[in-house]
Amino acid sequence: GLVFGLALSVASTVVLIRVLTDARHLHTPAGHIAVGWLVVEDVLTVVMLVLMPPLIGGPGQGDASGASAGASGLAWTLATAAVKVAALVGFAMVAGARLIPWVLHRIALTRSRELFTLAVLVIALGIAVGSAEVFGVSMALGAFLAGLVVGRSDFSVRAASDALPMRDAFAVLFFVSVGMLLNPWQLLEAPGLLVAALLIVVVGKPLAALFITWLFKYPLRVGLPVAVALSQIGEFSFIVAHLGSDLGVVTPVATNTLIACSIASITLNPVLYRAADVLLLRQVRRSALAARAEHERAAASAGGAAVSASERGGSVATDTPSAEEQLARHHAVVVGYGPVGRTVTRLLQENDIDPTIIEMNLETVRALKELGLRAVYGDASQLATLKEAGAERAISVIFSVSGMPAVREAIRVVRELNPEAQILARTSYIRDQDPLRQAGADVVLSGESEVALALTESILTNLGATAEQIDRERARVHEELGGLLG
Repeated sequence: GLVFGLALSVASTVVLIRVLTDARHLHTPAGHIAVGWLVVEDVLTVVMLVLMPPLIGGPGQGDASGASAGASGLAWTLATAAVKVAALVGFAMVAGARLIPWVLHRIALTRSRELFTLAVLVIALGIAVGSAEVFGVSMALGAFLAGLVVGRSDFSVRAASDALPMRDAFAVLFFVSVGMLLNPWQLLEAPGLLVAALLIVVVGKPLAALFITWLFKYPLRVGLPVAVALSQIGEFSFIVAHLGSDLGVVTPVATNTLIACSIASITLNPVLYRAADVLLLRQVRRSALAARAEHERAAASAGGAAVSASERGGSVATDTPSAEEQLARHHAVVVGYGPVGRTVTRLLQENDIDPTIIEMNLETVRALKELGLRAVYGDASQLATLKEAGAERAISVIFSVSGMPAVREAIRVVRELNPEAQILARTSYIRDQDPLRQAGADVVLSGESEVALALTESILTNLGATAEQIDRERARVHEELGGLLG
């Protein structure tokens, strides 16, 4: 039961990365948390793969070996395994960190891409097999350490790009092998086990993940995608099941149940993730409607107070602005504190405009507060976060983050809170400019258009073009890129 539960607890990195990439959420706070969660899961699973043989023993050893060896024998076995793992880690981090970069450097000097790609494959498989043969640990741990060693070298980017076709090929083989391993007839022997396992993966794991993200005070916008992305199992589950089968503690029916549960959860995962995204968008829309209703009630109350004051002969409006109005004239909200956000913040400060930064990185928020800047930790698509940042009285709201989830809904919320604010947004693609303008943004800048304009200006400058020619060509590029929106 312990081994079966461990196999159910490990999600598939291949599936999670694919789902996050397709949804364009990989480089969001939810994507970072989900990937980090998977890395920790993989590391703990590798540790369990090392500890399972000495803890369980092979088939037929069972209670007899445990009784003869006793607690001291088990402790000695665990200590031996720990020493082997420590020796492997030390060898990989010390010798590997020096030897592998030297080998890759020598191969790179040959300028043969095929040889470099082959070397990366040999190094990865060589360390994995050597770990099992020399140090007596699992190939999974060896492969993990091989990736760490290569990733720390100067050739990490090239190795990753050259290994990309192999990674895709292995990913395809993984899904094909899952289907080949399934025996539908064995599912009839324990249908209840399959239903229970699937409920644990699709319902139990997401609820646990959602509770944990709530404990760490992450908003639902972050916690729900993380929870749903983890609602599947994959490659490490099969490794655990295979080792458990070799040790005689996992039956063929249990292994087949894991395979069927993997197929079902992988099939359901993209559908559930899209459903969760739609649910969150509806929540943001409800927040926007609530904000509109609140402002309408506030406006009605203010109008009634003005009428009452005029009937009493009082005066409500004056030519002198209040302190709050004076502050609103010199206040802006910046969403995100990356390179663009830092530049915008500095520009606002130099022009006597008080910036408030909304950021999802808690450490960044703390650092900003230590510098004397006003920063709010939260999701910019949430009404409460925008109010805390003072968006309802800001002269400008700048979305400096590209690819932010639910950015259109966030713009709508800002427009409801502050109809007079200037909203500036950033996006990576030209095709996203028009939807953001329709949502309420006044200015939308795309990375594609700005790069095209910069390249145009640089090329013409190198060719000796005049300022008038450059301006004319820039206008032409603007017109061409604007036509792509249609």
